[in-house]
Amino acid sequence: MTHYGFPPARAYRLNKCLFALKSDDAFRARFLKEPERVMAELGLSPDERAALAAQDRDRLVALGAHAYLVFMAQFRLRMETEGSAFEYF
Repeated sequence: MTHYGFPPARAYRLNKCLFALKSDDAFRARFLKEPERVMAELGLSPDERAALAAQDRDRLVALGAHAYLVFMAQFRLRMETEGSAFEYF
């Protein structure tokens, strides 16, 4: 049994957003400044937007987000907003 299922095609935009939040400093900064605008530009559904804005892990996964991307996106957002000293791993 695998730990992660393959994300459904319908969740492509959501996973693309999560990947960018994890990997792209400029995208992450823009998201933190204008989250609604960025999510609208990506074409995320109202349910996806609400789950992402709330950082609701369980809802994001239920919507088709890959669990690893959810974890890493939330981790990187916390690194930016909390100002804590996180070690890169």
